[in-house]
Amino acid sequence: MKKEAAIATGVSILVVAGLVALAAPAVSAALPHLTSIAADAPSPSPSPTDVAASGAEGADPTDLGDDYVQVGNGVSIPRNDPEGCDAPSWIHLGRMSASVNNDLIDRGPRDLAAGPVGVGDGGVVTTYTVEPGDSLYAIGDRFCIANPLSIADLNHTRVIQPGDVLLLRPDGSLPWIPYFSPPDAPGGYQQIPYQRAVEAMRIAAHADDLDAMRAIFRDDMAGLFPSAADAAVIAQALDAGDLRALRQMFA
Repeated sequence: MKKEAAIATGVSILVVAGLVALAAPAVSAALPHLTSIAADAPSPSPSPTDVAASGAEGADPTDLGDDYVQVGNGVSIPRNDPEGCDAPSWIHLGRMSASVNNDLIDRGPRDLAAGPVGVGDGGVVTTYTVEPGDSLYAIGDRFCIANPLSIADLNHTRVIQPGDVLLLRPDGSLPWIPYFSPPDAPGGYQQIPYQRAVEAMRIAAHADDLDAMRAIFRDDMAGLFPSAADAAVIAQALDAGDLRALRQMFA
């Protein structure tokens, strides 16, 4: 290295070292303040999985005291979630099934969830019709559903649209087809063709178009199930023309 270059390098190192030394007191002085901010920051609410995992070894993870409520399938959630709900509902989406832990409560129209409600026997809430600007969180708040994003999954859609008739209370005795991938899908499974077929089946089911559903299943969907038994569940409903079951399978 030339003498001039060596001198320049040495000077640069000294300047950088000096700047670091000057900055160190300021950083040290700021550390207590930063620590205080971190300590004052609110902790995120535990998810149902976090709550279940937090119990002591050998303890019942659903026995968490009066501040929590059991919603089935070993899940416990905060009692007041959504706010003001002493008995919140939880949508359970299983391998080939969907259910809700109790009858839904309609707390009345509100901003972003003022649409009409469908009721079944005994006035039990079953569906909700989406209006412009509606939000899944507001819909969940109206009906005391603690996992509102599952409403979209239950109804085989990513985005709710005005006019959509959303199933809110699935019949646990009927099968339901998963939206994102079929049961037992292996790693690297190509989800897009499957999801497109599910969405096409959903549109045809809402139109009560059995012929279209049979064609979609035969041409696009049947071969996408790793389990032939799972595909057979849909085939049997199509063969029987069971629109009630098909409307839930592809809500």
